[in-house]
Amino acid sequence: MSSLKPYLIRAIYEWILDNNLTPHLLIDADHPDAVLPDDFIENGQIVLNIRPEATDALSLGNEDIQFNARFAGKAIHIIVPISQVQAIYAKENGKGMIFDDDDDETPPPAPKPDKKPAGKPHLRVVK
Repeated sequence: MSSLKPYLIRAIYEWILDNNLTPHLLIDADHPDAVLPDDFIENGQIVLNIRPEATDALSLGNEDIQFNARFAGKAIHIIVPISQVQAIYAKENGKGMIFDDDDDETPPPAPKPDKKPAGKPHLRVVK
């Protein structure tokens, strides 16, 4: 089953924009596949403004979030694995969603097989 997290991120992003607010992502910056501006990382986290005016070519994918942005005048292509998104919220009022570390990362347990009755089946001939 696919993760619910990227779908929730996209839905909340749209809700924030529909209400003329500014969407922000709280990111856990400690991931080898993340491409982030090191100068803006504090305590292993970074907050990214992803409003349309602040980004170019924003892609809210199922595996990662990518966009182009400027940090201190320097252009950078940002890549954030979905697993590293800790929250998406509106800057103005803080409304949004916080994700647990284990949200959608572990598959649900496999269903237990039904126990079959022990012994031989009981069949009889009906005429």
